[in-house]
Amino acid sequence: MSVYLEKLAEFSALLRAEGLAVGLQETADACKLLSELDLKDRSAVCLALQAVYAKSREEQALFQRAFDGFFVSAEKRDAFRRQREEEARELARRRAEAEADMQVNGQPLDLREDLREVYVRMGDDKREQLRQILEKARMNVDRSPKLYGNFIRSVFMRFLLEQQMTMEDAAMGREEAADPDLALLYRDISLFKDSDIPKAAALIEAISRQLDAELSRRRQSRGHSGKLDFKRTIRGGLETGGSFYRLSYRRKRRSRRRLVLLCDVSGSMLQFSEFVLRFIKSMSEISESSQTFLFSEEVRLVDPFALQNMDAFRDYVRASGLFGRGTDLGSALEELCRRRPAPLGPAATLLILSDTKTIDVPRAARSLLEARRQAGRVLWLNPIPQRKWPYVNSIQTMASLCRMAPCSTLDELARACRKMMK
Repeated sequence: MSVYLEKLAEFSALLRAEGLAVGLQETADACKLLSELDLKDRSAVCLALQAVYAKSREEQALFQRAFDGFFVSAEKRDAFRRQREEEARELARRRAEAEADMQVNGQPLDLREDLREVYVRMGDDKREQLRQILEKARMNVDRSPKLYGNFIRSVFMRFLLEQQMTMEDAAMGREEAADPDLALLYRDISLFKDSDIPKAAALIEAISRQLDAELSRRRQSRGHSGKLDFKRTIRGGLETGGSFYRLSYRRKRRSRRRLVLLCDVSGSMLQFSEFVLRFIKSMSEISESSQTFLFSEEVRLVDPFALQNMDAFRDYVRASGLFGRGTDLGSALEELCRRRPAPLGPAATLLILSDTKTIDVPRAARSLLEARRQAGRVLWLNPIPQRKWPYVNSIQTMASLCRMAPCSTLDELARACRKMMK
């Protein structure tokens, strides 16, 4: 049995490396289960461990892959190890080739690491196609090294970005074929169809319940944080004949977070803002005194009753006259800062839902600095995938002034909400 317990400890470490929240308590629970099971029944062991280690569907998918790769026969494990070693050698060879290919005048091209990896993993036909394009350009490098060096880099960037998106689309297609609902969690929100909205709304409710449960368990595990409650301690001691071995403490009153939401509802931002509001509305950690503002060219306070039925939220926004207009973030922040009574303050968190695309970026930056001065904390949720941030100047400007979280998928949105509630 000790051999199995050692393997279980190794498996727990593997799950932690995969990103699952696995601690001593989960490992201890798994040990108790294994002691009661027939270890020859692989499916029963898998289901029992999954119940302990994996809660959500995405965690269950990670668990299943880890379980299938870890609990195998010695022959399969050796074969798997040899396969991994061979793949590692092949990747090392391709990376060495890539270093030689991605040079101009003996100097390596300035490319992001993820794009270099795309080149390494591209098919041989695509690599040969890119080599032929670059070979024609290299003949002119001697005449104007800087000009053609920049041209070659731009060709690399465009080609590799296209291949990166193609690879991601192919991976998404495989995920959707295996589990359509789980794939929805990792799909770009801007690509959702109307038929996906009900499924996405149900997924948001399930994730919100999970987040609330995690926060509740975290509070309980922290133990007491208040002063000793003498009356309850004495009353409990009388029940045990005057032995005060069980102490009672006063619990500090839990204060809910007060949010001020500034939601961009211009054009394609409406769907993203709707999903974020669904998340926020479902979380019990949010104070009822929180306020929601919508903006495009103007800013308006949302009637709290309009958020009671999120299925009709789009109709509410369209009727407000804000939908389909331009975006003036600077004007919206200025009005928010001078509004009375003031919605911002040291106890408030300003949550901005926008892709940063606005008229007069310098004005928006100045207004953001003033909002940051008035609010206790400012967090920006951005629906543009993070890999595209380096190519959008307005994102670079705003991200330098406040904390910005990538929220292009429901999974990233859930991660941002989890961090926000810490």
